[in-house]
Amino acid sequence: MKIRVHLILLVSIFMLSCAQKQNSTEKQLPKKKRVTAKDILGNPEYLAISYGGYRKATRDIQPTIEELKEDMKILHAMGIRLLRTYNVQLAHASNILKAIQELRKDNPEFEMYVMLGAWIDCKNAWTGNPVDHNVESEQNEGEIGRAVALANQYPEIVKIIAVGNEAMVKWATSYFVQPWVILKWVNHLQNLKKEGKLDKDLWITSSDNFASWGGGSNEYHVEDLNKLIAAVDFISMHTYPMHDTHYNPRFWGVAQSEDSLTNIEKIEEAMLRSRRYAESQYHGVERYMKSIGVDKPIHIGETGWASYSNEHYGNPGSKATDEYKEALFYKHMRDWTAKEGMSCFYFEAFDEIWKDANNPGGSENHFGLFTIDGKAKYALWNLVDQGVFKGLTRGGNAIEKTYDGNKEALLIEVSMPPTKKELVITP
Repeated sequence: MKIRVHLILLVSIFMLSCAQKQNSTEKQLPKKKRVTAKDILGNPEYLAISYGGYRKATRDIQPTIEELKEDMKILHAMGIRLLRTYNVQLAHASNILKAIQELRKDNPEFEMYVMLGAWIDCKNAWTGNPVDHNVESEQNEGEIGRAVALANQYPEIVKIIAVGNEAMVKWATSYFVQPWVILKWVNHLQNLKKEGKLDKDLWITSSDNFASWGGGSNEYHVEDLNKLIAAVDFISMHTYPMHDTHYNPRFWGVAQSEDSLTNIEKIEEAMLRSRRYAESQYHGVERYMKSIGVDKPIHIGETGWASYSNEHYGNPGSKATDEYKEALFYKHMRDWTAKEGMSCFYFEAFDEIWKDANNPGGSENHFGLFTIDGKAKYALWNLVDQGVFKGLTRGGNAIEKTYDGNKEALLIEVSMPPTKKELVITP
């Protein structure tokens, strides 16, 4: 009997000791911090990118969950941790969230977050009927409702909601709305946060052209814009120097003072001016924001440079588009925004051919850092060399370099920007 009692006592002491050690270990292990938009935006550890996973010439063919997972793994490997989507009308955004959730379940260390876009239109947009820019579409309410539902369904993934995409800029003649429409829905979402119907740490913004945020002409400087700037958690600003190589090429071209430079040096100078042009648009928004007594973060909600165009930006036009210039611009924007503590939702991850389905050579089809079949464009060749994409595929294709990695072959297709005197600059 004594032996049995001693054994029970020893087992009890052993179990108590193990429990104490386990509790001690649990106290020593730091709990994984819940990541918020405030932690992510401007953090160089959380690179951002604009993402559409469409692989066909129509959005009627939605990417499968497995195809989305393929893309998530590729982007994660290159350090992307924050995606921007554009609408919740189709299954695409919800499927992205589901794909991320499944990847997180398989691997708790997999980290990917989303700025969820809610598309906003004016009355009769895309219908063939005369549009009314002073009245909003009846579809907007449902779009906001779907965004709220997804944010609540995936609170660990959706960290930002963006109300509208280039929805206020006046050149978006097919669908733009007045600032009061965006303000209405931003205030609605902010109120849901106050009422506990949305995560209090969810950030709300609108993603729009620099001019729409006050960085352009005075026609945008209206009271509703001022109220909107005060209402959002941060400004998501678009800047596209590539487009202005055609529409406003004051910064573009080869100056007479650069005649003695090599061709590559001339191109590098032109791309450096493109970066400064983007910076000037940012500072225009910053100045306007501060002039109305507001001081909050500004992040680059969209910027990019196409690798090909058979129209305004290619060889028939400003000679801006090729993989070499795209790579220079990508590096410049990443360097600048990292230095300034800003996020940059670079446009875009993969080429998408539905955007200009009737013209395969249109620039809108060629903004990706990867081709449709998963080839890494010149901007990412260094990552291929580093083995970052080893074992990853897109559509069954290993991630390899464009041009078979032959830089000389790539450079043959690089065009010199025109000289300043050849450019037609509109007032």
